[in-house]
Amino acid sequence: MIISHPAVKSRSLASIVALLLFSLLIGACGTTGIGGLSGYGEHRAERFARDGQHNDAAGAYIGLASDSVGLERDRLTLLAVEQWLDAGDVIRAQRAQNSVQIPDSGPLRAIWKTNSAALFLYRGDADDALLVLEPMSRRSLSRRDRLRVEALRADAWIQKQDPARAVELMKQRESWLDGAREIERNQNRLWQGLLLSNPRVLREAAQLATDEQTRGWLTLGSLATSTGQQGVGWGNGIYRWREANPGHPALAVIGDDEAFDQELLDYPRQVALLLPLSGRSAAAGKAIQNGFLGAYFATASALDDRQAVRIYDVNSEGGASAAYQNAVADGAEFVVGPLLKKNVTELANDILVPVPVLTLNYLPDNTLAPPGLYQFALAPEDEAASAAIRAVGDGYTRAVALVPNNDWGRRVLRSFATEFEGLGGTLLDHRNYTPDKQDFSNEIENLMGLSGSVQRYQRLRANIGTGLQFDPRRRQDAEFIFLAAAAGPGRLLKSQLKFHYSGDLPAYSTSSVNSLDGRSNSDLNGIMFADTPWLVDPQPWIRYLPQTYDQYWPEERRLGRLHAMGFDAYNLIASLFAYRGGEMADLDGATGELFLDQYGQVHRRLAWAQFQRGEAIALPAQEEVGGPIQDISDDGTQIVPDAADDAPWDLALQEL
Repeated sequence: MIISHPAVKSRSLASIVALLLFSLLIGACGTTGIGGLSGYGEHRAERFARDGQHNDAAGAYIGLASDSVGLERDRLTLLAVEQWLDAGDVIRAQRAQNSVQIPDSGPLRAIWKTNSAALFLYRGDADDALLVLEPMSRRSLSRRDRLRVEALRADAWIQKQDPARAVELMKQRESWLDGAREIERNQNRLWQGLLLSNPRVLREAAQLATDEQTRGWLTLGSLATSTGQQGVGWGNGIYRWREANPGHPALAVIGDDEAFDQELLDYPRQVALLLPLSGRSAAAGKAIQNGFLGAYFATASALDDRQAVRIYDVNSEGGASAAYQNAVADGAEFVVGPLLKKNVTELANDILVPVPVLTLNYLPDNTLAPPGLYQFALAPEDEAASAAIRAVGDGYTRAVALVPNNDWGRRVLRSFATEFEGLGGTLLDHRNYTPDKQDFSNEIENLMGLSGSVQRYQRLRANIGTGLQFDPRRRQDAEFIFLAAAAGPGRLLKSQLKFHYSGDLPAYSTSSVNSLDGRSNSDLNGIMFADTPWLVDPQPWIRYLPQTYDQYWPEERRLGRLHAMGFDAYNLIASLFAYRGGEMADLDGATGELFLDQYGQVHRRLAWAQFQRGEAIALPAQEEVGGPIQDISDDGTQIVPDAADDAPWDLALQEL
């Protein structure tokens, strides 16, 4: 099957816009007090605001408000609310806003209303925000209020998927600014809004735009959101955009003097994709194919020449080696696949690699890859290592582990222990469990030292000769538990840990616990796990894709990680093609942050989530947390797992 993509063609994918409005501001304009600043304290708060230190500015303002009364207290409180909104602290902003009585008139009313509009936008209520902002825009306002109203109007129109109107508003806003620094901030703010937009919406708006500068902003935004500002699509697209838009103000945002490595502008004109599209693993092969083509159609429209993808069914071609040889004979300049481990081994052992290949699985341990063969896999070992890194980053150095008694369990335990101990941690003990059991009491009691506690009680009771009040006490040296489990056993293990006096231990896991089976995860509440960004914390430029894939391929819903893998496999082509034999730049991928090791293996740094109230909720980066995430378990109804829950999410792909 051949798919060709002319430069003028693109595939539209439906979108979901999720905006994090003010938290993405880059140096928003400084806040000035009503009637002028008085005293060093307000000057200090204003300086924080001007420098983009919004939390510090809010703290300074609210501190001043606590020492004030009446209208002065209200004014300073509302200024603090502005800064908390700009910092993304909506809860604190809402609480402080509620403490101020709605001003009847005067300058405080304008601040109160713009704060209210911003809170509407944080809730996704752009229409309600505009009901506040549009009348204000037609009135006489102070300069500070005018600038804030227009910026909020632009945010609202971005949220309503009308980026052209947002660009026009920000261009008009720029005319009221003084100095290059304020203009640069305005342009950066507009750019952040465009980066959160749907590339299809941006592309369609650019086609309708009559103003050349507006069209330039929209086409650049479409290019950035289609490619994530990386890879061959971005490199080639930005090179061509610069040539078509000399002197455009967006050059100040992306850097008009940045010299692209000419190697990044080169890419293979024909790519071969080797997958199992028939037989037992056909579902996995088709899911990866769909993800691969999604990235291809999103990127290839930015290329200055056509790129073709030729797809080969490994099973109908007579095996991996035959499929590879046919692809090379057909003119492939880069090959992606095969997927199954046995096919990867066959390819590595059977032939030299005249054309570079990116396999979609790792070779067996201690197998040397031939030159030109790169390996990419959704390896559970990366997730287990990520759990060790996350736990140490949270300040924990003593762990126990529960893992299944199978090859998968041994692999993740070995990876976790190696990484954890390499970082200075100590794995105190571990136990293996049989996944298809319903009762794990023995394993938990032995791991947590409860058996010894009971034995000590029995000896004491025998010596005293009478009954005693007794509650077993778990071991106190363990700081957390590494819990490697699929969703079904995980539900039982988590509830039974709580029953056995160990529910307070933080639990770290891998993506296997996130089964995507549509069932309640209340019994998993509190468990933290590593997973692909695609599923738990997608970057803005791919945010709309997972839901779109679920809509068009609902039968592949539980294979979302393979969609992400296919998406990344396409984007890795350009990086490996450009840096063949050298060092590959890290890639901000849908499966994680991707990097290449010295053996030609692509590894992942994962996103993190936690089950909260039955839902998987993305966790912030550790430097933003200030400590470990607490177990906020809700009591859930115990669910007996069905057969589909009794193994990791990739049960159907065990031969991978």
